[in-house]
Amino acid sequence: MASEGEGRLGLRGRLDGPVLAVWGKHDRDSDGWLPLWQHMEDSAAVAGMLWDQWLPWNVRRMIGAALPGGVADGRLLAVWLAGVHDIGKATPAFACQVEQLADRMRHVGLEMRTQGAMGPDRRLAPHGLAGQVVLGEWLEEHCGWAPGECEQFAVVVGGHHGVPPSHAQINALDNRGYLLRGAGASRAVWRRVQGELLEACAEEFGVRGRLAAWRVVKLPQPVQVLLSAVVIVSDWIASNPDLFPYHPLEVQRSSAERAAAAWRGLDLPGAWRPAEPAGSVQELFASRFALPEGAEVRPVQEAAVELARSMAVPGLMVIEAPMGEGKTEAALAVAEVFAARSGAGGVFFALPTMATGDAMFPRLLRWLKRLPSLEGRSHSVLLAHSKAALNDDFTDLMRSARSVVAVDADAERRVWRPSREHREAMAELVAHTWLRGRKKAMLSSFVAGTVDQLLFAGLKSKHLALRHLAVAGKVVVIDEAHAYDTYMNVYLDRVLSWLGAYHVPVVILSATLLAARRRELVEAYAGAGDAAGGEAFGVVAEAGEYPLLTAVAPGGSPVLRRPVASGRGASVRLERLDDELAVLADRLGEELADGGCALVVRNTVRRVVDTARVLRERFGDDDVTVAHARFLDLDRAANDKELLRRFGPAAGRTDRPGRRHIVVASQVAEQSLDVDFDLLVTDLCPVDLLLQRMGRLHRHQRGVAQQDRPARLREPRCLVTGADWSATVPVPVRGSVAVYHLYPLLRSAAVLLPHLDAVAARPVRLPEDISALVQGAYADGAAGPEGWADALSDAQARHREHRDRQAERAAKFTLGGVCKDGEPLFGWVAAGMGDADDTRAGRAQVRDSRESLEVVVVQRRPDGTLRTAPWLGKDRKGRQLGGLDLPRDQVPVTLAARAAAASGMRLPREFSDADVMDRAIAQLEELYVPAWQSKDSPWLAGQLILALDEHCQTHLAGFALRYSKTEGLEVTRA
Repeated sequence: MASEGEGRLGLRGRLDGPVLAVWGKHDRDSDGWLPLWQHMEDSAAVAGMLWDQWLPWNVRRMIGAALPGGVADGRLLAVWLAGVHDIGKATPAFACQVEQLADRMRHVGLEMRTQGAMGPDRRLAPHGLAGQVVLGEWLEEHCGWAPGECEQFAVVVGGHHGVPPSHAQINALDNRGYLLRGAGASRAVWRRVQGELLEACAEEFGVRGRLAAWRVVKLPQPVQVLLSAVVIVSDWIASNPDLFPYHPLEVQRSSAERAAAAWRGLDLPGAWRPAEPAGSVQELFASRFALPEGAEVRPVQEAAVELARSMAVPGLMVIEAPMGEGKTEAALAVAEVFAARSGAGGVFFALPTMATGDAMFPRLLRWLKRLPSLEGRSHSVLLAHSKAALNDDFTDLMRSARSVVAVDADAERRVWRPSREHREAMAELVAHTWLRGRKKAMLSSFVAGTVDQLLFAGLKSKHLALRHLAVAGKVVVIDEAHAYDTYMNVYLDRVLSWLGAYHVPVVILSATLLAARRRELVEAYAGAGDAAGGEAFGVVAEAGEYPLLTAVAPGGSPVLRRPVASGRGASVRLERLDDELAVLADRLGEELADGGCALVVRNTVRRVVDTARVLRERFGDDDVTVAHARFLDLDRAANDKELLRRFGPAAGRTDRPGRRHIVVASQVAEQSLDVDFDLLVTDLCPVDLLLQRMGRLHRHQRGVAQQDRPARLREPRCLVTGADWSATVPVPVRGSVAVYHLYPLLRSAAVLLPHLDAVAARPVRLPEDISALVQGAYADGAAGPEGWADALSDAQARHREHRDRQAERAAKFTLGGVCKDGEPLFGWVAAGMGDADDTRAGRAQVRDSRESLEVVVVQRRPDGTLRTAPWLGKDRKGRQLGGLDLPRDQVPVTLAARAAAASGMRLPREFSDADVMDRAIAQLEELYVPAWQSKDSPWLAGQLILALDEHCQTHLAGFALRYSKTEGLEVTRA
């Protein structure tokens, strides 16, 4: 829908003379080129189509709210800025780069030095910064704007390559006018050409009559960011010669036809436009989540939806409820209400790990397929983590992608061809190819992925505006909010402050959230210094009832709701257990004498492996299963699937052991696995995590009064080990201290003591005791048992130092807060990370972890040939994945290459030390296969290959490695 005054003549019809010789695009391979005016018109046309058909309503509304003419002004501004974004190419510093095109310009009076003669000074005038200066000067000289009024608009042009200029860069360009307009008599020609282009754009894109009104605008920084992102996306699409080809002017279609054809070729799915769901909450859940007949919506779910419906403005909602209460379904239902009321165009579901992201993705797809607002329309879907291409549900969507277009002005260009699926069918949910790039992927409408993707929005990095556009247009759901440490929370709080500024609806989920942390989350989003005041936020911190809903609008006062409990719950008896493997084996033999299934959770993989070895010696290999993170990706996925098959909900469980069985697991069993055990043994850990582990105990109803469980296991019991309980102050094992630190472990032991006391022990009541235990464990200055004072004080001091160091490290690259309206984004991401994405280095930046090594594991036969691990199972189509040949002289067949890539693994922390990592990389690079680096082998190109011998062993950087399908990877010093 063109605005009045837009598209009447076209830029070509408004220009004449030397300006037509200015070039904007050049292809070194074909030597084709594009005039600058044409690229400016292409970019503006794309911006208009993005605004009309792709941008979510809440993004358009926010931009429009900053302007006197509302959304109509917002469209005009976005189109105009996209049109003028490359005005800095009409400068000698840019034009001199292609000599034959520079000569064409010289012939019409646009004199310039050669690129060599320009010297290193040319780098002081990148065309983004040059365009910012030229546009600012034009607004001052031709429109009467003051410098401060220009900067907030011109910075969008300056930052369109991903980094807004800093004050230092702007100052460095002063007094170097020859870079912008040459020298001597040609200066007037350059100035006239720049002015003609900007005048033509102002007229053609309909802003000439609006510039006077915009002078008084104080453009909020979030709006500057969103406009920057729209311009970047417009530029990237318009810069793709497969969509906007270079060819002689006399045979070109009209600009309107050219843009329409490109948009059809791109075929970008539009934003989600949901209607608010009508009817009762029961009807909503029955239609969205296929509730079994007779099933009732739980009180916390009903209360969450009703609270969302009651809010005048969608904002932040924190849902705290016990494990297994259906928080995920509540979040999706609230997200639908919030999206309809706010105009959000999608949902991002952020989870703590890749495994939890993989588990959530099919649930998200099932929900999407039941949404009436998606019927008959296509929407883009993404699984957002570094190994998403190995997820079968996601690859199924990629195979049905509607178009194969890759556009990135800063990256290598790929060729576009319509796929067979594009010609023959339209998929409702698609993993659109243009949205697969590492900087563009989060722009998909519906995303499930790791929380890292959200935290990156708080990390100063190149093209950060794209990440902000991605989250600004969605409802954001953050799961397991208790699972993030001080370091990650620095990023999370800053991201929440920006989400509040964007008025993005957010839903936060937790079963064990600390009250003080709840207040920090609410304050970060709503702003703690507002009129709502400390008193209102203090109530948020004091609330200890459970379940609990907390809601707040941006800048508003928090509202609390206390739904009644669902009645589901348990009383769990706790008992101390000596940390001796023989003691554990004896006790399990006693408890499982009549059958039953026990879960043993250890805090380190080493303890998992050692425990499993002893228990297998006692009970046999068939009665013991191991689960931890140090398995090949395919094996770990198979392990999780097997656990769900045997110990999951009755609806999906097919083979629960009829005799005794023991699962020995690390923290992978702590969250997001819907499994049910008769008995729990756990290492001492922070109390919120211990409660999460207890959520796997008697999780599902097994007959009336649990009669289907062995008689002695019908009462839920948890044995707590991993510490020397005989000491005056318990002494946790060293591995647990390394993972969690001493103070949280001692505080956990302190609040659990009344339940561990053999004389007067009281069961832990779930969910009634959850809040009291969590708040008691983390309360500042909480006293411990008699005789613990010195130990607690010392441990607390060291723990505070650790958290302070975490916060200080995180703050180094954390994005600043939102500045006052009208403050330009100069230096917004200065002194940042450069590019940041879902790589080892990127994830290490938003998590307090050292960079780790990831390898692809294959097996080397005695004759030196390579194959995939022989024990791998079959894929969805029944094709065998194990033992496939991996020839070194050619690209492996796709099935074998993908199976190898799916056999990836992150090496343990022993290899994170810098010296060890360098040695390991050097050794791994000895197995470099040139044939695998081909563009025809994306699965293995650039991967580090770890080859095990026929006994599944090898040596690396001074360590001996041994892999077992049942035990995972074991690492010992060679």
